[in-house]
Amino acid sequence: MKKLKAIGIGFLVVVLLGIGATLHYFLPKHAVVVINGVEVKRMDAQGVINSDNVADGPTRDVYFINAGEPDNSVDVSVFRNADTGFGFPWYFKFDSADVQAKAQQLSKDSNQLALIQYYGWRIRLISAFPNLVSIEKTSTRSEPFPIFNVVFLLFLFGLLGFAYWKIKTRLGERRSNHPVK
Repeated sequence: MKKLKAIGIGFLVVVLLGIGATLHYFLPKHAVVVINGVEVKRMDAQGVINSDNVADGPTRDVYFINAGEPDNSVDVSVFRNADTGFGFPWYFKFDSADVQAKAQQLSKDSNQLALIQYYGWRIRLISAFPNLVSIEKTSTRSEPFPIFNVVFLLFLFGLLGFAYWKIKTRLGERRSNHPVK
């Protein structure tokens, strides 16, 4: 019985870690950066089109924004700038060209700070980039409080707590209606 309980707890921990990682990936994050440059790459399903990877299907332009930490030329980041449209995740972003133009304008002044909102992770091994959602000119290095994330997580925990309470009361009713002899 102890072994079964340990397996159940282990499974629950793995599921909770998976849910936590998914939420960390898809919930919006903010950063104050300096825009270093922008670029557009032609890509197909296999990646960037070049002499090693010739276009063998439908292609698309993918926008990239290069950014760095203020007062630190060593820490750099690359963000993808793609529309999400009506698909998941539901950011309803249709203005990647406009965001790219703003980033290009901000890149002209090397001292201008920019507040960016993005989601995702940078995974160098598979060339995955976080997706930029919005960009604004800013004069402060402070990042805004993630009010959406807090409200969303409170709602999610409230929903889970309600489901736990409902299941607990149902099991309690079932046990009281069928006493053990």
